[in-house]
Amino acid sequence: MKSYSVLLYYCYATIENPEEFRNAHHQFCLDAHLRGRIIVAKEGLNGTVSGLKEDCEKYMQALKTEKRFENIDFKIEYTEKPAFQKLYVRVKDEIVHSSLAYINPNEKTGKYIEPKEFKQILNTIEQNEDVLILDVRSNYEHNVGKFKNALTLDIENFRDFPDKVKELDHYKNKKIITYCTGGIKCEKASAYLLEKGFENVYQLHGGIIKYGIEAGGENFEGKCYVFDERIVVDVNVINPIIKSTCFVCGTISDRMVNCANPDCNEHVPICEKCGHELEGACSKLCQIHPKKRPYNGTGYYQKELNGYDPQQNSFRKKINH
Repeated sequence: MKSYSVLLYYCYATIENPEEFRNAHHQFCLDAHLRGRIIVAKEGLNGTVSGLKEDCEKYMQALKTEKRFENIDFKIEYTEKPAFQKLYVRVKDEIVHSSLAYINPNEKTGKYIEPKEFKQILNTIEQNEDVLILDVRSNYEHNVGKFKNALTLDIENFRDFPDKVKELDHYKNKKIITYCTGGIKCEKASAYLLEKGFENVYQLHGGIIKYGIEAGGENFEGKCYVFDERIVVDVNVINPIIKSTCFVCGTISDRMVNCANPDCNEHVPICEKCGHELEGACSKLCQIHPKKRPYNGTGYYQKELNGYDPQQNSFRKKINH
């Protein structure tokens, strides 16, 4: 029984005092028994949280009662268990590291295309040379799954996107539709394209996840990389295929793994057999690395806390101590 919800969301909205907001929001999540990763910045919020359905409902309602967050578009998935075991609420300079901090999507961004319209475009893309579907995600994300006939970029991180735009100059006469996991990267990617002289720029509203929920994920090939313990999720219930192969042996596999060697931490598909034989490592060298993490069969590892205390500034902690 799928008793838990996973909420993926973002909102570009001014937060004058991110530290103060972070403390109060962190406490609210603790009290609501939610776990996940939330980034707070002066430019807004970006989060993925997980908890019981009723707790997630209360969370969504609470955020939407604030006028600045009233238009948050929550992408909701249902699971049999929580997608996170810990809670991280951090203050950062941007809600997604982009090297485009000066861009305010509330002032300039690509026009939204809703999932059902995007589905129609995908179904006719091979006959329409005037449209380009552009994946703005990183290599390890689109290697495991992407839209059919989409153009991908050779980037390790989204902050490298601006450096790749010059390679797209010969597409300036086309209608460009960007997409990413949940829509947040496209807000700034599409704005940057407009800034660089691309005139006909659109973005898939809500990204791959919303498309899967509302349009069945048709013509998304492979799986969608997500930033929680699931690592990848199915989005296509209409014509699914597996597009990736095992990094080690080359067999067809969409089982995504973070290499057990933290100094490598490569994000690659590794089949069950190779994962077991290499103990979660992506190579023999990584398998014998002295820092190799114990393999738990999933290929997901909690990030190092680096001094971060999930209970920091908790009112409950102050009372108990």
